[in-house]
Amino acid sequence: MSPDYTDDLRLAHVLADDADSLSQSRFRALDLHVMSKPDLTPVTDADRSVEEGIRRTLAKTRPRDSVLGEEEGVTGHSQRQWVIDPIDGTKNYVRGVPVWATLISLMVDDEVVVGVVSAPQLNRRWWAMKGGGAFTGKSLLRSTACQVSDVSRIEDASLSYSSLDGWEERGQLEDFLALSRLVWRTRAYGDFWSYMLLAEGTVDIATEPSLELYDMAALDVIVREAGGVFTSLEGRPGPFGGNVLATNGRLHDQALAFLGSVDRAEESGGATLHDLTARLEDARHPTDTDD
Repeated sequence: MSPDYTDDLRLAHVLADDADSLSQSRFRALDLHVMSKPDLTPVTDADRSVEEGIRRTLAKTRPRDSVLGEEEGVTGHSQRQWVIDPIDGTKNYVRGVPVWATLISLMVDDEVVVGVVSAPQLNRRWWAMKGGGAFTGKSLLRSTACQVSDVSRIEDASLSYSSLDGWEERGQLEDFLALSRLVWRTRAYGDFWSYMLLAEGTVDIATEPSLELYDMAALDVIVREAGGVFTSLEGRPGPFGGNVLATNGRLHDQALAFLGSVDRAEESGGATLHDLTARLEDARHPTDTDD
């Protein structure tokens, strides 16, 4: 019989409620304190307050569990580890853009079994539990099930990403651009939102070339429980590869044919990389026909 993580999911919602209260109280505050971390990414007093608040609650309710947070690193040693990104989308937060969220997840034996993504300024929340499906809504009692799309042709796909810089740094900018030219539509929704739209079926492919575990853990279980696939660019399942390709499943091998870091000799969704590239060239240079 599979373990039941219902109590942990309920706790994650309580943590998210408290986080929303803290983060909203500091959003667009005139005295918001913004600092630069060693990697030159921004961190605010809100990031620190949210993580500290979550850690205090976990220390009382799950004292034996380990915690991994973006701001304070790892504390404790346990097969159960909570993974926290207090504000995913800090650059948006700093500039007053309302697209940011708190990411809360629980890993057991290196598998993500609970995930909650709460975006209070969007008035949206998404969550999932292993074996229990993925949902979006106001609360556990007021929710709608999430289901990925059934798009199966790469030319019909909607692709979401964050930026082009990381692909250039990775040496795969041309690979990414080739894929972006072939798909039906591209939008840079960015951060958590790309993956929640994927879980809802309104985006078909979401990818980023460089991420941390705390950026991905909550997203992973929500995408999977919505019927999607979440891997690294090497095709490794889960949020542990330092990067991500998430799809509705039907498009995964086709997207990996462009972005994957390993040779993929097998056919991708009925089409090899050669076939996909040929279709891209056809799209670039359509054959002239008479009216």
